[in-house]
Amino acid sequence: MYAQIVVDVTGRTLVSVSTLHKEIRQQPPFEGKIGAAKYVGKLVAQRAMDKGVSKVVFDRNGFLYHGRVQAVATGAREQGLDF
Repeated sequence: MYAQIVVDVTGRTLVSVSTLHKEIRQQPPFEGKIGAAKYVGKLVAQRAMDKGVSKVVFDRNGFLYHGRVQAVATGAREQGLDF
């Protein structure tokens, strides 16, 4: 699972997080893929807030809003990201 925040006008990536990142792999095992996706959402929101971004548009890229996609959104909202 991965999530990124991109500036729409320039296409520049501000924040990118993936379950393959070393920081996430060093965490204790998650309760399945949904737990890992929720952590990705929290981490991407935290990094965005550190860069001064608090409001974004959530683009699912055609994926249905359930399961892991929903978990990323939930994690990001819990961390304070507004979309």
